Formats: sequence, structure tokens, C-alpha cells
Amino acid sequence: MLDQNGKENSRNKTPLYGLVLAGGRSTRMKEDKSLLKYHGKSQTEHCFGLLSKLCERVFVSNRKDQSELPGHKAFPQIHDTFLNMGPLDGILSAMAKYSHAAWLVLACDLPFVDENVLAALIKKRDPLKIATAYRSTNDDLPEPLCAIYEPRSISSLLKFLTDGYTCPRKILINSDIHLIEQDRKVSLENINNPEEYQSVYDALQSQTTNANGPSEQ
Repeated sequence: MLDQNGKENSRNKTPLYGLVLAGGRSTRMKEDKSLLKYHGKSQTEHCFGLLSKLCERVFVSNRKDQSELPGHKAFPQIHDTFLNMGPLDGILSAMAKYSHAAWLVLACDLPFVDENVLAALIKKRDPLKIATAYRSTNDDLPEPLCAIYEPRSISSLLKFLTDGYTCPRKILINSDIHLIEQDRKVSLENINNPEEYQSVYDALQSQTTNANGPSEQ
């Protein structure tokens, strides 16, 4: 339950921490996706701000060599320790460091996620499951990179890792999780290459211009 400030109610004894997943190699984008700007600031800063409104503490998940990047160095960071495993690396590294907390994770390449998307996820959270995630509007499978992972999920994640699973989606597919529906089809669309970035950037700028009305000549 959220309190009057929008954050998790203190009656829930498990703290909710936020994690911006920003440690990807961005090979298809050809530049660091965490530094791209859709909303007038880097995605790392934008996502950090969204999570800060709803979580007790927020961290940027990244590689150690990213720690001094302009869009990273101002924020608390948790460096990847389970190397070369993609997003699972960041999730496990955070859970290992603060095992008492539940984690609301948010990938930096989801430019359509807003505060309403995250607040709805928290409101519909089921702490009795190992995770709460949105159902994909494309294939009905879990969306693992905008999801809440409960503290006890670390044992399940590590077991799957031992069995050779490193894909968070495959882990959630085979786990006891709570799935919820998206209100908007595009909310969790991820952006992976320069062409997609330019298209989405232009669309978002057009929406902003229309919302603010025509500029004065």
C-alpha cells in the first residue's frame, strides 16, 4: 500500500528499493542506452527520478567502468558482480548487497514507463509471490525488467542460475509469480537501435509540443 507521499506504507515491514538497470553493453544501439535522452535528461537520471518518488532508496545498477559516466556518477551505484549475465547480473548483485529489501527494477531502455506504470505495479504487488510483473502485450509472457522481486526470490534466482538459466524472463515463466495487465500497449516497449530511438524520440517530442500548445511566433 502507498502512503500519502506515494511511497510504500511503513506498515509493510519489507522496504522497497529501486534499481535502474543501466549496465548493458548497448551493442545494437552503438552508444550507451543509459545516456540517451528522451525526456530532456539521460535515461539513468529520468528512471532514477521516477523510482525515487516511490521507493525508500534507489540505486543505479552498472558496470564498474561506467561509474564515472556523466549520467551515472551523481547517483548511488551497485556494480555488477555476477559477470556476463545481462540484466540478471544487476538484479542478483543488488539483492546480494541488500537482501532484506524487495526490489523494483526498471531497465533504462523503456522510455514509455512513467510514474503511473510504476505506481500501479506497486499497488497490485503480491508479496506472497516471489515477484510481481506485467504481462507482455505482445506474447502474454512476464516483463522481467519492470517488476518487483521479493527478498526470498534470491534463492530461486540462484537455483535457476545453477541450472543454467540466465534469462530473467525464462526464470519468471517457470516461477510462482503474480502477473498484472498493462493499461497501455506501449508502456513497456524497449528501444534497441538508432532507428527506433530516433522514431520514439521524435514521437515523444511531438507529444510534448502538442501538450504545451503551439509556440509563439
